[in-house]
Amino acid sequence: MDEVFDGGNMGGAVRVGGTVRRTAGPWSPTIQRLLHHVRDRGINGVPEPLGADEHGRDNVSYLAGVVPRYPLPDWVWSDAVLVDTARFLVAFHEASADFDVAGATWQVPAHRPVEVICHNDFAPYNMVFDEQRLTAVIDWDTASPGPRVWDLAYLAYRIVPLTDPANSDGLGSSVTERSRRLRLLCDTYGHRPDPSVVLPVVVQRLHDLAAFTEARATSGREHLSDHAALYRRDAVWVDANADALC
Repeated sequence: MDEVFDGGNMGGAVRVGGTVRRTAGPWSPTIQRLLHHVRDRGINGVPEPLGADEHGRDNVSYLAGVVPRYPLPDWVWSDAVLVDTARFLVAFHEASADFDVAGATWQVPAHRPVEVICHNDFAPYNMVFDEQRLTAVIDWDTASPGPRVWDLAYLAYRIVPLTDPANSDGLGSSVTERSRRLRLLCDTYGHRPDPSVVLPVVVQRLHDLAAFTEARATSGREHLSDHAALYRRDAVWVDANADALC
């Protein structure tokens, strides 16, 4: 029997033995080519692209391990996990920088300036862990070209975290502690992404995510309106506390 996944962008994906299948889109050949590209450059912690299955579904290898779900377990908030995520992100970005985008089709529009290929949903719920260490990242179908900070800002939102205290998906840590973790994330990633540069992009990403979620809510998913409001509250909190977080 097929195992249906949920969470992240995995809606509609099923596990079939040692593979994960999902409905293909015009972007699927590009994503398969991207996975080949980064694996050829030593990034083994991404699914192996396997083309299309006999039903025309997108087909990649299944990566075994623990994928955290909200509420996140306490170990996800460790400095070790934060450092692992930053190191994986910069390694992926480096490997993707020379990806040939000629003729590419993306599900998510590119963002300027284009520096690398962004995952666009680089968060714990799309990460695979073994003994509480990051081993792989999954769910690449919304990848597209963009600036490094686009991915780093969303990771900061999820892993520091940069959430309103009322958001149960966050952590009840002080602003001082969040500032320390944000600096650690930026320093580990490298490429001089100062927190003062990351934070405005966090706010932008949250407002974009709220608008996207609201659009889905008006198409028959009314329960998503609460999620959009949560993202906007988080954006207001980040903006109000930006000076203290830098």
